[in-house]
Parts: sequence; structure tokens; C-alpha cells
Amino acid sequence: MSAPGQKDGFAEPRPRLFAAEQDQGWQGRVLGLGLAAIWLVFLSDAFSAAWRHRLELRGDTALVVLVLFVTVYVAHFSHLRSSVWGESTPTSHRWFVTRTGVVGWVGLAVLAALSTITVGQEGASTWVFLAVSGLWTFRLRLGLAIGLGLVVLYELLTFHVDGWAHDASITMSMVLAMAAVTGGMVASQRQRALAEARQENARLAIQEERNRMARDVHDILGHSLTVITVKAELAARLLEVSPERARAEVADLERLARDALSDVRQAVAGFREMSLPAELARARSSLAAAGIEADLPTAADAVPTDLRELCAWTLREGVTNVIRHSGATACRVTLDDHGITVSDNGSTSPRDHGDRGDVTTHAEAGTGLIGLRERAEAAGAQLRTIVLNPHGFELSVRSAGRPVTGGFGAGERVDA
Repeated sequence: MSAPGQKDGFAEPRPRLFAAEQDQGWQGRVLGLGLAAIWLVFLSDAFSAAWRHRLELRGDTALVVLVLFVTVYVAHFSHLRSSVWGESTPTSHRWFVTRTGVVGWVGLAVLAALSTITVGQEGASTWVFLAVSGLWTFRLRLGLAIGLGLVVLYELLTFHVDGWAHDASITMSMVLAMAAVTGGMVASQRQRALAEARQENARLAIQEERNRMARDVHDILGHSLTVITVKAELAARLLEVSPERARAEVADLERLARDALSDVRQAVAGFREMSLPAELARARSSLAAAGIEADLPTAADAVPTDLRELCAWTLREGVTNVIRHSGATACRVTLDDHGITVSDNGSTSPRDHGDRGDVTTHAEAGTGLIGLRERAEAAGAQLRTIVLNPHGFELSVRSAGRPVTGGFGAGERVDA
């Protein structure tokens, strides 16, 4: 299994997570290169050995090889620093970055071998940098395997190559350097994972707030505009026969519009709270304006406090659907200590939906019931929609595991 942020055996560049990292610019790059280059001081023994033989072919060759090694090492780190420090690399360039990184590491391996051949044991100090660079070139396990392989190879050479002393300093340098870099990379990966988790939590919180606002605005405007439409139609019919009543309906329209505007503002601000007694009064008025006989409780005391807001939203959505979609002449609302039931005697019947009664609302499952179902689930309750026999529709929200009671009329219920 690849380490976090690594793919196909190679270290995959990771995106930077914060604007501050995006703005580091050349200062951050110079600092990173400086941190990488400062450790090259440990190649001083190799340079000294090459300098002692500078008048010989192998000495001059070793100097050129070491200078090339330093150049390629710094360029290699700069090229792959995104996999070490988590900088952003465009997705379209990642294939190029990882493959050229492998080519760079192979180049370092060739130069390290030439340094060892031309200088001898002192030239093996380049192996420390080769082992470390393997950690950010390949996936972590493969990089560690390569580094440990270099340690074993160096130890074997100290026993089998004439003139090589058993010097543990290079071995310890490779082991300690790999341990330090591995620890740093793992810590960096965990820090990035934590930052990504925080970003995801923030994104989900924003999405949840958007969903809440969408539900509230839909439920508020859906109900208010439905009642306004019904009252406007009633006022239009009353203009000729009863101007006084028509004026009263128009005044009520103005009040409803202002209330809706106030409710929307509160919903957007996040301070909207529903009152079940107030919704009962609104439902009674709305059903009367639509010419639908209302059988509503006079008080909300039977409903537990923690369920009242959910029941208020359910009452608003249910009454809105009865007025808009059912064609009903009567509507009944039942409240008890387990929730609310809204039923009507509208035109919906099981035969309209086959044997399964496959229906979720009078107008199919829309935003209103989807939002209401989300509210119910958040409160640990269950939403049910039922097509009644011989006709009618029932919407209920109950505490989990409680039976539905108080449906409109008798006859078989068909779950939707």
C-alpha cells in the first residue's frame, strides 16, 4: 500500500492548503533550497579527496562529478519539493514531475557511483544524499528499501574492497538521515491530512447552512405564496359582490406579504424559529380562505417541546400541499405526544398509483418533502406519506418507532 499522497510507486505532489502557503513565492523557495543545500557540507571529505588528486585524471574527474552531483541534487530537490513540502502542482504536470524525478534520481545514482569509483571510500558520502533523495522520489516503503539496500551494500564494500576501512560514520549518517527525513515527511503528511479534514468540515458546514437556508426559504415562501394566491383569487371574486370583504382580504394579503418578507429575513439570518400554536392559527385561516373544512386541535400542549418546531414545519408543509395539490374539501390535523398527522379527503387514491400506491406527495416528491424528511431525520423522527382508501392522502412525522394515529377517514392505508 502506498503512503498517503503517493501513487504508482512515486511520491505524488500534494496541493497546498492555505492562502499563506500560496503567497510564499520566491522567499519560500530560496529557504527550501537553502535547507537542502546546507547539508552538502558533509561532502567536504569527498571534495578534499578529489582535490588531493587534482593533477591526476581521476582527481579532475572526481571534482567534475561532485560538482555535477551537487547541482543535480539541488535541482532534483527543487523539482520534487512539492512532494516534500506539499506545494501545488497542476494535475496535468504531475506525470512529468514524477517521471523526471525518477530520471533525476537515476542520474544521482550514476554520479554517486562515479564518485565512489574515482575517489574511493570518501566518495561514498554521496550515498547519504542518494538514500535521502530516494525517500521523496519513490513511495515511502520503496524509498526506505532503497536506502537500507545502500546501507547493506556499503557495509559489504568495507569488508571486501581493499583500502576501505570499516568506518561506521557513513552507515550511521544514512540511517539517521533517513529516519529524520521519514519522520518529517510523516509529520508533514499528517499535518496536511488534518488541514484537509478541517477544510472538508468547513465545506460541509457551509453546505449544511445552504441546505438549511434553502429548506427554510422554500417552506416559508411556498406556504405564504400559496395562501396569498388563494386570498387574491378570493378577493377578485368578492370585488363585485362584497367590496368590504374584498378590501379586508387585500389588507390581509399585505399583512401576509410583510410577514413572509420578515420570515425570509429571519431565515437568512439564521434566527428563524417556528411556533406550533402560531402555525395552527395560520393553518386554520389558510384552509378557511381556500374553502376547505378544517379539523384542527385548539392547543399544542400534547406535543413534547423538542418536537414542536418539527411539527410546526410539518403542519406548514402539509397544509400547503393540501391547498395546492389535493382538491380536498376537508383536512384533519392530529397532535399527540409522538408527533403530528395531516390528512385530507382529496382525489388521490391507491388505484391512481398501481398496487404499490407508489406516491410521495400530491405533486410527487418535491423540495418541500425532501427538506422536511431531512428535518425529521435530524430530529430522530420518521416521515411517512400514505395514500388512503378509498381516496385521500396522509402526511405524518413521528418519533422513531411510534405508530401513526388519527388518519382521515377509514379504510386501508397504502404506504407511499
